[in-house]
Amino acid sequence: MTRFLRQMFTIAAKDLRSELRTKEAVNASLSFALVILLLFSFAFDPTSDMTREISGGLLWLVFAFAGVLVLNRSFARELNNDCLDALISSPVPGPALFLGKAIANYVLLLGIECVCLPIFGIFYNIHWTGQPAWLALVMLLGTWGMTVVGTVFSALTVNMRLRELMLPMLVYPIMIPCLMASMQLTTPLLASEPISGDMLAWVRLLVGFDIIFTALAVTLIDTVLVG
Repeated sequence: MTRFLRQMFTIAAKDLRSELRTKEAVNASLSFALVILLLFSFAFDPTSDMTREISGGLLWLVFAFAGVLVLNRSFARELNNDCLDALISSPVPGPALFLGKAIANYVLLLGIECVCLPIFGIFYNIHWTGQPAWLALVMLLGTWGMTVVGTVFSALTVNMRLRELMLPMLVYPIMIPCLMASMQLTTPLLASEPISGDMLAWVRLLVGFDIIFTALAVTLIDTVLVG
């Protein structure tokens, strides 16, 4: 187990260093997210009640669209100089390779979301700090669900010629339960309302989604990588 964790965190650290050195995916994803936030602010009146009612949906749409740019680079950056083949043939097991890349993507996505959230609050005049603990929990759970699905499909589409197009087409339908739960929970949290009663079912859905798809991804990653 110690060796597995060491290999996993080595892969995560390698990916984070590589991305922070070039900043290709982070800059593209962050710029894209900010542009979408700006366009949405023109399309919807920040002072209207309707905008506040759909604020959670708008926020997670931005996260989902921008996140795919980061997830698409997860395995694509290994194509140069046959690095992906070297990783697959190395002693690092498939689950450790997958979880390492997923952790790196998770950290990058959370960083982008932490930048976008206060800007979203400014553009839409929303005081998002009313329920910080619940909001942080929803973001952590929702982002992990997006990351797991996106990372495993990034491995599946890495050798496709149109992977930039195929990845969103494959991951968005599967992300629907995760995104729906995140949107339903985030909207009242942005209005400073606590999560209680029937809303807890959405939290259980998020937790179940994360557990099920993490287990499936870890189980199937060797088949995905080797074919």
